[in-house]
Amino acid sequence: MVIRYVIVPKKQYTYWYVAMSEIQDRVKLRSSWKAKIGGEFEQEYMQNLRRFLIEEKQAGKIIYPEGDNIFSSMNLVSFDDVKVVIIGQDPYHGEGQAHGLCFSVKPGVRIPPSLQNIFKEIQGDLGIPIGNHGYLKSWAEQGVLLLNSVLTVEKNKAGSHQGKGWERFTDAIIEKLNKEHTGLVFLLWGSYAQKKGRIIDQKRHLVLQSVHPSPLSAHRGFFGNHHFSRTNAYLERQGKSVINWAVPALQV
Repeated sequence: MVIRYVIVPKKQYTYWYVAMSEIQDRVKLRSSWKAKIGGEFEQEYMQNLRRFLIEEKQAGKIIYPEGDNIFSSMNLVSFDDVKVVIIGQDPYHGEGQAHGLCFSVKPGVRIPPSLQNIFKEIQGDLGIPIGNHGYLKSWAEQGVLLLNSVLTVEKNKAGSHQGKGWERFTDAIIEKLNKEHTGLVFLLWGSYAQKKGRIIDQKRHLVLQSVHPSPLSAHRGFFGNHHFSRTNAYLERQGKSVINWAVPALQV
């Protein structure tokens, strides 16, 4: 076997771009997920995606999120502990926003409009006050998989990494969850997420759909969908702990 190594300019990306024969061992992905989807990293489409990202970095392009945050959605919740799946499209493309969880931003970053509308619906649905930040790590730690369909993006270029292979990878994640779990809740907001969720067996899981929380569509059915209370009611019926949708206050 020929072993090929690559050199990446940015140190934080070197953990992922390694010898092909070592890829499963070296990818910084929680072991429970690696056991389920680790084989995807050896597929041709993932090798092509890896080459694409290397070439983009070598061309001096800025990619979000940083390398050690690409798989944050899975590293914050084990495969076995997933209870709720929220499907986004691709990461925020503004500086300092994306950190691997869909809809979430880092502490200190202004809350984006779609997330503001998510918080407004939570307030209207559950009476929970709107928080002072948009960092959704606490949701992930309770079993909410905040999964973007595409896991990287070029700075200031929304959708720039669509069609490069990430969609197939995240389809594999959804398919594994669908087949090996029962009683999950999938929140599919907007036509993109709904198309992504077509493989979900609605006899095994609860699938809640509405328009996207974007300011362009939220008033056409996102507000008042009661997805958060419906999620918790379903989890209770499944004998699972509910999600605390409040975000812990950060000191300002």
